[in-house]
Amino acid sequence: MHPYVPILILGILATIFVAGTLVTSAVVGPKRYNRAKLDSYECGIEPTPQPVGGGRFPVKYYITAMLFIIFDIEIIFLYPWAVAFDSMALFGLVEMVLFIATVFIAYAYVWRRGGLEWD
Repeated sequence: MHPYVPILILGILATIFVAGTLVTSAVVGPKRYNRAKLDSYECGIEPTPQPVGGGRFPVKYYITAMLFIIFDIEIIFLYPWAVAFDSMALFGLVEMVLFIATVFIAYAYVWRRGGLEWD
């Protein structure tokens, strides 16, 4: 338990700081509420009413989100390879070249099909 004491102290100090900041801002801060402050803000224009379900997002939004997640996860696979690069030697280099080639082929395919265009 001894090595974890500094981490525990840091956690307690962080909690005290957060609680103190929230309490201080609630006590000292101004209490002038009006309708304009409580209303939602949409880039300086009047908010428009939304349907009950929240409206429909275009499919392009979901495709872009999935592409981001896929390419982001593929990039995460580079970290273990970079850490163990010395022990893998030529085999690791060849495998990573094949992996990156596959990622770039997928990227070129998505680019060519217009998956990165945001209309």
